Amino acid sequence: MRGVSVYALVTLVLAYLFGSVPAGVLIARLYGVNIREVGSGNIGATNVLRTLGWGPAIVVFLFDMFKGGLAVWIARALGVDGWLLGGVALAAVLGHNYSVFLGFSGGKGVATSFGTVLFLDPEVALFAVAVAAVVIVITRYVSAGSLTGTFTGWIYAAFTGRPTWELVALALLVALVFWTHRENLMRLQQGRERRMGEKVDKRPRYP
Repeated sequence: MRGVSVYALVTLVLAYLFGSVPAGVLIARLYGVNIREVGSGNIGATNVLRTLGWGPAIVVFLFDMFKGGLAVWIARALGVDGWLLGGVALAAVLGHNYSVFLGFSGGKGVATSFGTVLFLDPEVALFAVAVAAVVIVITRYVSAGSLTGTFTGWIYAAFTGRPTWELVALALLVALVFWTHRENLMRLQQGRERRMGEKVDKRPRYP
């Protein structure tokens, strides 16, 4: 039991560190852009898309997604399951949102959340991303799709009898996504949210 606890602790730390790797910052730097100083200032794929285009954005999305999935995969390989596995998923997303490499700031955690859930419960993840994709296509609001997809994913999990530990982990992930999108929610209500495809000035927002 003591050995399992050590493995679980190490896995949680690794999950957080994996999540903390700021792909958006690193990719944008290759283009001579400080992604934290342009557009929304967010390090995620959406801001990279608006600033640098589809190619870099896809790379960032895949990196952010698989770093969460890798954390869950490693945890399972070490024999972690149940509540601790849910904790690993949460730790990876917290790492992305509050990266140790960025002074405990970061992104909004959508891609990383999707990656962790994809490896945790593929059926729920694919249901959520399908809903998100439909909403994004209809509205062209990435934030609206992200919020709707994560919430309906939890509803789907609840109605299909997922175990309690998974429902709690998913609920916490949903809460994190809504928390990091609180400003987007306000802009959606006010009609000021940017739509997908809108470009932004690559020059720093501040001198």
